[in-house]
This record gives sequence, structure tokens and C-alpha cells, in this order.
Amino acid sequence: MQHSSGYFLKAGLIALVVALIADQAAKFWLFSIVDIGARGAIRIGPFLDLVLTWNKGISYGWFQTETASGEIILLAVKVVAVIGLAIWLIRAQSRLAAIGVGLIIGGAIGNAIDRLAYGAVMDFALFHLKFGGKDHDWYVFNLADVAIVAGVIGLLYDSFLGNAAAKAP
Repeated sequence: MQHSSGYFLKAGLIALVVALIADQAAKFWLFSIVDIGARGAIRIGPFLDLVLTWNKGISYGWFQTETASGEIILLAVKVVAVIGLAIWLIRAQSRLAAIGVGLIIGGAIGNAIDRLAYGAVMDFALFHLKFGGKDHDWYVFNLADVAIVAGVIGLLYDSFLGNAAAKAP
């Protein structure tokens, strides 16, 4: 079934908006309504807590920066990445690729909003396990990070298993 690139673009833009709104709404709710900063860790289940951390770096806390120039550099890199991804989104040749790129852009913008508003990205979800008498914690993350990872998985799936005619440009 042949679709125009506008059809794929619309799917990608919807994914972008949904990811961005879900991320910002969750952060607003936890920060302003639940007041997670004052409450500390909130146990959701045996393997998930809600906690407040501020990430001054990028993914998994890499490239931590405490300076204004460092923050500007990280934001500039993010802007360049989003522009590149927007071009990819416009040229997407499959719905899955468009949705994947849309999710990545929505997540990137969500985290950039945090960086502009707070000087750091608000992370709040902490998965943990107790195994073999030891505690194992995953990195603290947010819904923007989930959108980015889901987008990358979608792109990988589309790239390796998608229709050969629907490969990304």
C-alpha cells in the first residue's frame, strides 16, 4: 500500500506531540502537585520508586556540566540533533520510521524544556531489583527518555526488519 510522505509526517508529528505532552505533564504533576522534591522517594511497587533527581548532563548523566557555557553547548548540540531529525522525519519512507523519529524529537524537546526551565533535566523513575542479596538500580529516567528509547527501537526494527522499500533515507 503506497502512502504519501505527508501521511508518514502526520504520524510522526502526532508521536512527537504525544511524547512531549506526556513527558511535560508527568513532570509537572510530580513536581508541582505531588511535590516529589519534598516527599522524597515514593514506592510504587517492589521494583519501581519515584524519586527526584536533576541530570545536568545528557543520557545516563554523561557529560555533566555545571557551567553556563557547558549548558549552552549541550543545548546547541540538542538543537542541531533535532534539526537533523526533523529533516529525517520529513523524508521518512515508512510510518514506523516517522513515529520513531517523532518520539525521539518529542523526548529531546521535553528534556530541552527542562534544561531551559531548571538548568537540568528532571528524572524521576527508578527501577531496582534485589538479586543475590545485592541491590541493583537502573539509571533514574523520565518519560522523555522512554520516548527516545522507544523511538530508537522502532527505527532499528524498521531498519532491520521493515519493508525493504520503506528504508529511511
